[in-house]
Amino acid sequence: MSADFPLGEVIVESIRQGTYVKCTAVHVATGREAVAIGPVHEPKAVERLAVAKLRRMLATG
Repeated sequence: MSADFPLGEVIVESIRQGTYVKCTAVHVATGREAVAIGPVHEPKAVERLAVAKLRRMLATG
């Protein structure tokens, strides 16, 4: 699988924890999840990181 394959449906949840945001991305078809934590003022960057980690996880098996 290449890094640009379509993921399908992904559920993304972000929870603020003090000065940080925790973002969890779940691949609906497999139930696999990836988590990223980063500064609360950059929530979209943390979301992109969680989805990128999920994509890499699915690509490697």
